[in-house]
Amino acid sequence: MVAETNATPRVKRFRVSCFETELHLFEEMATECVTKVELSISCQNLIDKDVGSKSDPLCVLLQNMGGDKWVELDRTEKIKNCQDPEFSKKLHIDYYFEKVQNLKFGIYDIDNKSVDLSDDDYLGGFECTLGQVVSSRKLIRPLELKKGKPAGKGMITITAEEINDNRCVVLEVEARNLDKKDLFGKSDPFLEFFKQGQDGKLQLAYRTEVIKNNLNPCWKPFSVSLQTFCNSDLNKPIKVSCYDKDEDTSSDLIGEFTCTTTQLLDVMNRAVEYDCIHPEKKQKKKNYKNSGVVKIKSCKIEAEYSFLDYIMGGCQINFTVGIDFTGSNGDPRSPDSLHYMSPNGLNQYLSAIWSVGQVIQDYDTDKLFPAFGFGAQVPPNFQVSHEFALNFNSNNPYCQGIQGIVEAYRMALPQVKLYGPTNFSPIINHVGRFASSAAQQGNASQYFVLLIITDGEITDLDQTRQSIVNCSRLPMSIIIIGVGQADFKAMEFLDGDNGVLKSLTGEAAARDIVQFVPFRNFENAPKEALAQSVLAEVPKQLVSYFKMLNLPPVQPPKQQPKAL
Repeated sequence: MVAETNATPRVKRFRVSCFETELHLFEEMATECVTKVELSISCQNLIDKDVGSKSDPLCVLLQNMGGDKWVELDRTEKIKNCQDPEFSKKLHIDYYFEKVQNLKFGIYDIDNKSVDLSDDDYLGGFECTLGQVVSSRKLIRPLELKKGKPAGKGMITITAEEINDNRCVVLEVEARNLDKKDLFGKSDPFLEFFKQGQDGKLQLAYRTEVIKNNLNPCWKPFSVSLQTFCNSDLNKPIKVSCYDKDEDTSSDLIGEFTCTTTQLLDVMNRAVEYDCIHPEKKQKKKNYKNSGVVKIKSCKIEAEYSFLDYIMGGCQINFTVGIDFTGSNGDPRSPDSLHYMSPNGLNQYLSAIWSVGQVIQDYDTDKLFPAFGFGAQVPPNFQVSHEFALNFNSNNPYCQGIQGIVEAYRMALPQVKLYGPTNFSPIINHVGRFASSAAQQGNASQYFVLLIITDGEITDLDQTRQSIVNCSRLPMSIIIIGVGQADFKAMEFLDGDNGVLKSLTGEAAARDIVQFVPFRNFENAPKEALAQSVLAEVPKQLVSYFKMLNLPPVQPPKQQPKAL
């Protein structure tokens, strides 16, 4: 095996726009931020697809990338047994006045834990431009199963708000002596926080998790954008409702109270408690006191830094590329091989490199990328290596731009012997060691992204799971592009979308750091679509790491972002 390089990773500085779900080129001269928009979604009279109960709806937001290609940007939570859902999770998108941004809102009945919506019932959708939503502020439209075919009486309401405050409120809440609402148990309580919308009506700002069979619940600490929570007005009324969750019927109200964010913040000086009052019980019972007490354990306001804040604050992004040279790819001389060069000089590996690389290299000032291969017998001794430098220079594995990676790949391909097994963990651990060294600096100065292109036949799954769990505590993300027609279930398993990834011993990942994308889904789509899908989660993952460690940008922004 080729010895690990001791070369210090070169600095990769991104020039980016104010975009947290996509990466776009930040021009040579600094440009102004785009407007960030928050969308609140609710629906009415959804089709009932379940037998014996109501549908379990979820809303997915997609953006058109050209032609018939749609890319998912975000999705809400699932709400069980509800035909009139008001989703707590807000959808975020960046608004460009100069662009037509075609959006699609799809409502699905979710009956399994998979993130794949192909097996779920479609309850209707609505297409529009972001400009239409922004200009209307509140858009109410009928849902359609397909163009011209109404989804029963189903309606969707989309409310848009511009986000121009980077603060969030962090809360810990518990309750005691709540009313027993269930016949054969206690209660399954959860809280809903409502703010007053621009139209004066109450609007759901946050919903806690449900705690089963407990009259003295303690909910998980949570963080909500201050603008989402109270429109950044600390003295604006907040209505808090406590419900007993019922899976088969509508949830039962336990009680409610009204407060302000300023009053909640008083917990720093004294205990803050509220009687949970049920209006009907208060009217009927003379000696009625409350239906329980809600206690604010802690409340504070913190700065919530964005991806742009970290990048503009000096965070350096380091990219590493890994290419699969295992025997399962097939003999490169055979037209059936994934490494076979077509008459136009391309194969799926090169197409994937070009599609993503053309975007990646624009974010790099020196355009130097460390590139490695794995799973091949490498000259001169032809020992199997899982982290050999693509240019065969272990002390300087950097390639000049994407063209340099392509040239190194073409040079290496006839010199190595495709072999195996397909081990991901060595190259993940390789980059992880650099990320670990950067983490010891104790600041938000460096982040690492490993891009792996593979045919999907992974051998060391258990070791890879452990490596990913270990790296989830480091400033690092892993992007996997699957080429060919293999069964990519192992890759989908490593991607944490279906739940928290755990090692063989049961150790859970601290955060989701893996994004898997099959290349075949984008063969007929614009190159930008693959790049967008591949890079979509990196900003969130970067922010989640530094937030997990409470690390601000090296140079925090001097003032809050202002609206255009």
